[in-house]
Amino acid sequence: MPLVIAIDGPAASGKGTLARRLAQHYGLPHLDTGLLYRSVALTMLDAGFSLDDTDAAARAAETLIADRLADPRLRERAMGEAASRISSVPAVRAALLAWQRSFAGNAVGAVLDGRDIGTVICPDARVKLFVTASAEERARRRHLELTARGEDTTLAMILADVRARDERDANRSAAPLKAAEDAVILDTTELDAEAAFAAAKHVVDGARTQ
Repeated sequence: MPLVIAIDGPAASGKGTLARRLAQHYGLPHLDTGLLYRSVALTMLDAGFSLDDTDAAARAAETLIADRLADPRLRERAMGEAASRISSVPAVRAALLAWQRSFAGNAVGAVLDGRDIGTVICPDARVKLFVTASAEERARRRHLELTARGEDTTLAMILADVRARDERDANRSAAPLKAAEDAVILDTTELDAEAAFAAAKHVVDGARTQ
């Protein structure tokens, strides 16, 4: 039986790092679904469209090219903000739904992380994790990450961004951010990467024996 691991959570909660570790450990393909939305936003901006142009957003989502997911610009802070805006467009989410489900349909399974994996994309996933942390801790982590890459920003700016994204993600009409009813909640506020991985692995191993 395929092992599909759905990992959801807010920005900078550690879900991406955790997803990559789990995928490597269990030999599964991994998809950071946030890159899909960042790619849609980048495609629009490169073509000169406003992020408020919902028709252009839908077209960009419908013609998404997997090769663009490797563009280093997708990791920039501005793309995170742009993706948060794009992800609220129902037509964009609908266009990317089949793309994500196809990836999850791998014969051996897959690990996907995002905002609506356990609730919308893979509601039948064998393992569902909702990874979270305090807004202050998430802002601290993101600030360290961005400054390490040479981006000029402040902790206060990042905290404001985190809170704004949380608000948009939780209150959008299309697939709002929330934990699936059968998801295991993993609060990483006080956990380092190793401790978070150990806790998640315990959950996955338990599900595999059932």
